[in-house]
Amino acid sequence: MNLAFSSDAERRLQELLGRYPNRQAAVIPALHLAVREFGYLSPEAMDLVARRLEVPQSLVLGTATFYTMLHKRPVGRYHIQVCMNVACYLKGSDNLANQLKDRLGIGFGEVTPDGMFSLEGVQCLAACGMAPVIQVNKDYHEDMTPAKVDALLDQLRSAPGGEK
Repeated sequence: MNLAFSSDAERRLQELLGRYPNRQAAVIPALHLAVREFGYLSPEAMDLVARRLEVPQSLVLGTATFYTMLHKRPVGRYHIQVCMNVACYLKGSDNLANQLKDRLGIGFGEVTPDGMFSLEGVQCLAACGMAPVIQVNKDYHEDMTPAKVDALLDQLRSAPGGEK
């Protein structure tokens, strides 16, 4: 499959290249652009970024796999990330993760059949002082409890839409 950016995304990529004369500096913004364009970073999308920026594939792959906000597989409308690092774990993030798995009927790395939710365990959302922390898309939910998780899921289910 020979993936290509849309004309709008290609225009934005050219703007990025104008702002970053060192093409390696444009890798993260270009990966974000690819996620917006394709929904996630497939191997083909990462290859496209490497080719368009004329940088090594290993640089693109290493960058993409380092950052959890760069999705490497399709995600739901609401992508829920549960911090599983020490501070959150000691405050019960494993119980919250199990609660989410039970309520959603999916495991880590899966998407609900309706495409509304996906779930992922991550290693540190950098909000240890507010543990346990759950991130939904770009929004942090801190000091989470089982009751707060239930309320959050109910709120998301009743929302008219959501931003990936």
